[in-house]
Amino acid sequence: MKKFLIQCISVTVFVFVMMRVVDKISDFKFFSAFDTISQALADTELTDYAFSRLREDPVVDDRIVLVNFSTLGRLDIARQIQIISQYKPRVIAVDALFNCEGGLYDSINCPQLLDTLSNLMLSEAIREAGNVVLGEKLMQTDSLAQFDSNIADSLETPDPMFKQYAHLGFVTLPTNANHQEDVKICRTLYPQRTINGKREVAFSVRIAMMYDSMKAEKFLARNNEEEIINFRGNIEVIQHRVKSLKNSESATTNFGTMFTVLDAQDVLQEQNFSGDVFKDKIVILGYLGNYLGHSAWEDKFFTPLNKKFGGRANPDMFGPVVHANAVAMILSEDYVDELDEWVKIAIAIIVCLLTVALFIVIDEKLPVWYDALSVVIQVIQILIITGLIISLFNIYSIKLDLSLTMIATALVGPCYDILKSAQNELDNWLTKRRQKV
Repeated sequence: MKKFLIQCISVTVFVFVMMRVVDKISDFKFFSAFDTISQALADTELTDYAFSRLREDPVVDDRIVLVNFSTLGRLDIARQIQIISQYKPRVIAVDALFNCEGGLYDSINCPQLLDTLSNLMLSEAIREAGNVVLGEKLMQTDSLAQFDSNIADSLETPDPMFKQYAHLGFVTLPTNANHQEDVKICRTLYPQRTINGKREVAFSVRIAMMYDSMKAEKFLARNNEEEIINFRGNIEVIQHRVKSLKNSESATTNFGTMFTVLDAQDVLQEQNFSGDVFKDKIVILGYLGNYLGHSAWEDKFFTPLNKKFGGRANPDMFGPVVHANAVAMILSEDYVDELDEWVKIAIAIIVCLLTVALFIVIDEKLPVWYDALSVVIQVIQILIITGLIISLFNIYSIKLDLSLTMIATALVGPCYDILKSAQNELDNWLTKRRQKV
């Protein structure tokens, strides 16, 4: 029994040593020939299948209304805010940074300053509404950026004439994209950040806080650095509009409408809606294309709802819709829970030990069938783990990250064979043989 336990532990240790070695080798890009494959699959997770294939069509969340501000200037956005405000919404959130980028306040670098009337009208509209949330942006100083860290130490905020009358929340989302034009894959959000000793909250959290502060604080009390957004649905353009627009894109997700959505001119011309659509609601204004149905990539993200499960074609969700999903998650307390890191490691070790023990027993009792049975067992284990990951996420919104377990399971067979061969060679070398006569 003691020898059996030692053998099980030895193989398990060797498996994790091999995992570490392979991880280090991959850091040196020794397998760069496979980069195209790895890049195609790097943005894919097993839970994407549950997001995009297994979930039922969403129920429309009547607490949230999305309004497109298209390419409107500040004067027309001010008019939108004024029109919406007269219908008494609880919150008006504008997914935009009304500022001079880089703090360059001159008419050459910031031509918006020349339109004094529009700026005054927008500032006045925000002040009169009294419940407007504006976006700000997490930033890094040059001294911090050189360390390639995702920690922010400063904020890019709206100009003082706007932010003095508004509530603020940062719109920055974790995407691993360096520029707005890059491919942006969005799965999570930063709930809060401490900047210069002050707590700053995400745009979606600020919106939820103004609608139901207790639920927002409960979400923040989870104290997670990043939270997975429990995406439930997208927006879908009304079909008669889509057919009347040339070059309109087909749906990029398998889900229909989760939020009521209005185009820019609908609000400005006060048509295609009744006042009740805004009454006591959360209204999020943002860019949803030049018109509803426009195949724009600006401020658009790849999300787990994308129809393309492996590899990506077109981004499927505009930024304001991402924020709306996050707000809906917070207000519904529909969070995604994850395992602690130590639990992931413990599960991997236990499964690896049990697999090694099973392989040793088979090798001793059924040596002729060992090769075939070991492969079959590993395939069955991986299928069970895959099914468990997808099912738990789909049913209970638990992200069971067992990638370490799956890798360990796959390495048990080769590692056991290597150690067994090494042990046999060592035994042969140490065994004293009778000299030939």
